[in-house]
Amino acid sequence: MHSRNPLPYLALGIGILALAMSAIFVRWAAAPGAVNGFYRMAMAALVMLPVLLLARSRRPKDLPWTGVWFAVLAGAGFALDLTLWNTAVNFTTAANAVLLANMAPLWVGLGALIFFKEHLQRGFWIGLLLALCGAFLIAGTDFLRHPRLGWGDALALGASVGYAGYYLATQSGRRWLDSLSFFWIYTACCAAILLVTSLALRQPLTGYSLATYGWFLALALVTQVGGYLALVYAIGHLSASVVSPTMLGQPLITAILAVPLLGEGLSWTQIVGGTVVIGGVWLVHRSHQHARAEVPRPILTADG
Repeated sequence: MHSRNPLPYLALGIGILALAMSAIFVRWAAAPGAVNGFYRMAMAALVMLPVLLLARSRRPKDLPWTGVWFAVLAGAGFALDLTLWNTAVNFTTAANAVLLANMAPLWVGLGALIFFKEHLQRGFWIGLLLALCGAFLIAGTDFLRHPRLGWGDALALGASVGYAGYYLATQSGRRWLDSLSFFWIYTACCAAILLVTSLALRQPLTGYSLATYGWFLALALVTQVGGYLALVYAIGHLSASVVSPTMLGQPLITAILAVPLLGEGLSWTQIVGGTVVIGGVWLVHRSHQHARAEVPRPILTADG
């Protein structure tokens, strides 16, 4: 799936910037992983509910159950990702958590090859490898100094599996649902799963400071509504195997923002890594422009 429409690419840019702030907000919130994710998703679903109801009243069509099912799967994958990743941020550096969670493009590429039978050309795999190497240079300097996986790093790596599942389910579901409906269903489903997870893990849902609830709201509005709604829109027009590697620009933005906001340093290695990421992402997009097989365009979508 490839689009000449500039809007999906603009949405990708918005998504990268909004998602880059997530590690900062999670660190400032300093709450248990499942609880952090629950408030983020629940607040986002609550804020977007009136918007959804208004849109549905103007276009009162039945929601295809196939699309709903994929939205539920996306919510489950995202719940796994948030639970593990939000916990990982408190056990490793923000940059490392972003790096390892963004191993998801590798799993997405393999999933697209196996499940969607996408013809991923050699340029795609070269570009993906370059982008991953660049992301490692950006966020992996701590790992280079101490070449071993800690508990937080292992959790972030596990989160990448859930994140990949989210991408693949979203690509399938967006063939059936418009971006707003898909976004709200998976967000609400994810919130419900994270609520059960928080209760099962006996992580307290109340008793946090006003500032913490403020960072929950920032995660909901900036990262979830702003970032992931833009991402869902983009995946409706571009394949997940294009969108996911592009999001590897996120560690670069996070590393830059972490300098003034978290007091984490930015090295020349990370700057070089950012250049490599950009080159890798360019190769991924170029390979898709010349792909011989395309994923069918989404149907029944309200945003074209």
